[in-house]
Amino acid sequence: MVAVNTDASVRRQGKGPERPINPLADRMAVLAALQAVDYVVPFDDDTPAAVIERVTPHVLAKGEDWRDKGVVGREWVEAHGGQVVLVPLQAGKSTTGIVERLRRPAGG
Repeated sequence: MVAVNTDASVRRQGKGPERPINPLADRMAVLAALQAVDYVVPFDDDTPAAVIERVTPHVLAKGEDWRDKGVVGREWVEAHGGQVVLVPLQAGKSTTGIVERLRRPAGG
């Protein structure tokens, strides 16, 4: 199961009014098409804490960039016998990085 921020939730994260680049329905459709994904659910809160506590997953996966920021739901999952896995990021693939490159002047 993958929980996805709603468009309003993404905007509240301070990434700017032009985000998200792709609307919720498109982001959910892409994730739902992945063979490893059984369910995709949206959440409108600022964090997925309520979803995590309702589902109580055995494994909570989050990008490794959250290592120092603190993974929301870590305590809940570990207290219920689950584990948190930090997934390695792919260099140059973040939406923020792509947007920054698109904004640079040509040749810059």
